Amino acid sequence: MEALGLDLAVFVGQLVSFLILLGLLVYFGYKPVRKMLDERSRRIKESMERVEATKQEHARAQVELQEQISEARRQGQSIIAQAKQEAEEFKEKARQEARQEAQAIIDKTGVELARQRDKIVGDLRREFADIVILAAERVISETLDRKRHRKLIEQALKESATFREDQR
Repeated sequence: MEALGLDLAVFVGQLVSFLILLGLLVYFGYKPVRKMLDERSRRIKESMERVEATKQEHARAQVELQEQISEARRQGQSIIAQAKQEAEEFKEKARQEARQEAQAIIDKTGVELARQRDKIVGDLRREFADIVILAAERVISETLDRKRHRKLIEQALKESATFREDQR
């Protein structure tokens, strides 16, 4: 080995020093570094798991949010439909009330017209009876008992009205 330029004692000394240094580095350097790297790997793995859990939670929250939005839309549409139905019912009720009021006015007007017609017919009968009595007085040239003749004329008018109704 001397031909190579190596001294065996120096070589063994350097080899022992190297092995001691390697042993110290493994014991004091490699194990703590390895432990630190393992710890860092574990923390990264936990962080990735938390990120994945957060993504899943976010996805669930998105699904829940979409469901809530859909439910709110359905409720909104239901409220709108109910409001439309109530508006139609209110409109129909107002129409019915207006029809009833119009019918009441028509009925009241009909009763009033019938009353006025009856009054006018009665007035015409009295006037007609007075005219007939007056004409009869002039024709006969004597004073007749007005009450008696009026009664006879009214009776004749009633009979003629009954006769007309029977013919219809």
